[in-house]
Amino acid sequence: MPLFRNARFEISIARPQDLPPPSGAEIAFAGRSNAGKSSAINTLVGHVRLAFVSKTPGRTQLINIFRMTNGAALVDLPGYGYAKVPEAIRKQWVKLLENYLSRRESLIGLILIMDSRHPLTPLDRQMLDWYAPTGRPIHVLLTKADKLTRSEQARTLAVVRRDLKAGWGDQVTVQLFSSLKKTGVEEAEAIVGSWLVPPSTDETEAVAN
Repeated sequence: MPLFRNARFEISIARPQDLPPPSGAEIAFAGRSNAGKSSAINTLVGHVRLAFVSKTPGRTQLINIFRMTNGAALVDLPGYGYAKVPEAIRKQWVKLLENYLSRRESLIGLILIMDSRHPLTPLDRQMLDWYAPTGRPIHVLLTKADKLTRSEQARTLAVVRRDLKAGWGDQVTVQLFSSLKKTGVEEAEAIVGSWLVPPSTDETEAVAN
């Protein structure tokens, strides 16, 4: 069975103190409010409306947790960077993001959603700079790839990969993704699947030595 399929909604959180006790590994999804994060989650899990897709960017104001059949969870974080959000709500989002991403012990990696037509915005770079020191892996989904020609896709992927390598080394990986065409799902599953598999005893000993 595909890794993400049959994930189910578990809980929505408005305050850091309301987060449930850790129960299995967690993979966070973050990105600008209009980058297609909810659509990407729905495509990965094969469910049209598991994560709410709004025509108004910035609508998601909560941390939404979806539990997968293997016990791990997909954690949909509030989108960032939408200018029309009231300042009080923006501060609440920042507090939620900072608390979860920096303190959640069960968090094993971050999926960062970027619009392939406008990748690596200043806020995306700020998120990478802020999260990378945790040492946990980051995988970038360049969404809406169907809106680019094949040559534009190849060029965008090459440029973003080069910039990520220069700024954050091997900690960050990247791929093209399209919710409309349902492309990139298997690649994303392979990446997250590797996060969920602990290193073998031999590998661990080799690193220790």
